[in-house]
Amino acid sequence: MKVSGFLNTGASRPKVNTNHLTPANSRNLVHEMIGDNHVATSLETPLREDAFALSDEQKMVLIEDKFRDIMNILGLDLNDDSLNGTPHRVAKMFVKEIFSGLNPENKPKISVFENKFKYGEMLVERNININSTCEHHFLPIVGKAHVAYVSSGQVIGLSKINRVVDYFARRPQVQERMTVQIANELKRILNTQDVAVVIDAKHLCVSSRGIQDEGSSTITAEYGGIFKDTRRREEFLKYISINQ
Repeated sequence: MKVSGFLNTGASRPKVNTNHLTPANSRNLVHEMIGDNHVATSLETPLREDAFALSDEQKMVLIEDKFRDIMNILGLDLNDDSLNGTPHRVAKMFVKEIFSGLNPENKPKISVFENKFKYGEMLVERNININSTCEHHFLPIVGKAHVAYVSSGQVIGLSKINRVVDYFARRPQVQERMTVQIANELKRILNTQDVAVVIDAKHLCVSSRGIQDEGSSTITAEYGGIFKDTRRREEFLKYISINQ
């Protein structure tokens, strides 16, 4: 498949002309500082205006071609049976799986229902799987999310909370941003400020490179409405720590 208007997708060859390469400059140093300090630059995921001009299939063609270039530059033999299909597998994984949350068409469709039980206490969904990707190094962020809300008269199915978490996790992320995005989306869906989100996650950009600390994890929290009250917040934190 040819994708017109974007980078050439013809047969890839190792590129060995390095005359255009220059040493690290001040811009590179700024990029390193942002990445190593895990800095987020905006609440919304940074996307270009033309982010969805290409179909998923067109994106996969381009990514496959460019990832083949990366493997060639690294010196890998793409004639090897184990490596030959890797560019396609990576392209499919990026678009259809680990970065599928970039596409708003994949946003979960969630219906709300009347709280007919008149349940007035907090509902807590804990230990929700988080599989995300650090946007600075494109390495995994793996952990758990704990979510609570108090109904304002509307409720959603329990699994829908998991789907909201998964949607915002499946994109290049910064944990602080992801935490706020999940909380804001649940506030919007449930029409209430009474939402709490805590995420506890390990970052492979910390454990597998740089400081290479395998024992640490990162905890972020976002509290709205009644959860800003110390007593209700402590109640929530007690629930998520039971038997842990």
